[in-house]
Amino acid sequence: MAEQILKYLLDVTFGLFTYALLLRFFMQFLRAPFRNPLGQAVIALTDWIVKPLRRILPGFKGIDWASLVATVVFQFLWILAVRLVFGGFTFAGDGIAFLLIRTAVELARATLWLLIIVVIVQAILSWVAPDGPLSGLLNALTFPFLRPIRRILPPIGGTLDLSPLIVIVVANIALMFLGYFENWLTVTLIRS
Repeated sequence: MAEQILKYLLDVTFGLFTYALLLRFFMQFLRAPFRNPLGQAVIALTDWIVKPLRRILPGFKGIDWASLVATVVFQFLWILAVRLVFGGFTFAGDGIAFLLIRTAVELARATLWLLIIVVIVQAILSWVAPDGPLSGLLNALTFPFLRPIRRILPPIGGTLDLSPLIVIVVANIALMFLGYFENWLTVTLIRS
């Protein structure tokens, strides 16, 4: 039971900062507004690491390198902390390479889950509070994914938009492929 509690605390702590940094990166990249409650919370959670990193890694062509590097570092530390606490990691051999690959896979998974959550929240709030304080942020984060689908598949009956459902289905299929890739990679690394 103590192991479960410790794993849970590690997941909550590192997950909070990893997802906040990832959201900050995508908000910057997609030029989403930060003047809303969620944007302000993301800034409050991540400024302590992003601002000092910006002195070393300035943004370039719309990419916030400080947020991206901080996200990768937090994901790497999250996986490393779990491996060190619960065993199954050595610095010899392919240990670091495995952690780096695992970090990339987990960040891809986190990005897909973030997309799914944002699309669901945006779809619900578009019915309940279409002009609410988060509408600009959610529209900015989802529009690049929904727009291509809306061009191909217009709303049914002029009102029922299936593009959020299609994005969620495609993201879930991508998560399945990511799981298969992760299993293949684990088997390949164990054999070698």
